Amino acid sequence: MAKVTVAAPSAGVVYRRPSPEEDPFVSVGDVVAAGQVVCLVEIMKTFAEVKTEAGGKVTEVNFEDEQFVAEGDPLVVIETD
Repeated sequence: MAKVTVAAPSAGVVYRRPSPEEDPFVSVGDVVAAGQVVCLVEIMKTFAEVKTEAGGKVTEVNFEDEQFVAEGDPLVVIETD
């Protein structure tokens, strides 16, 4: 099995949920499909969806909700099939 890291596409504030009332996009243990949204990054009041390029099981979520991240920071690690 290989591990795939989903990195921040740019610097900004990262969000685990689509809104405060909703569940997180992903949590450790979730199974995701290629192209699935794993978080949002806010850049100058614009929200960008961060998607995984590979499907598999989420093994790490490396950020807290509303944390500032730099471009390239590892956000989510996925173990592929």
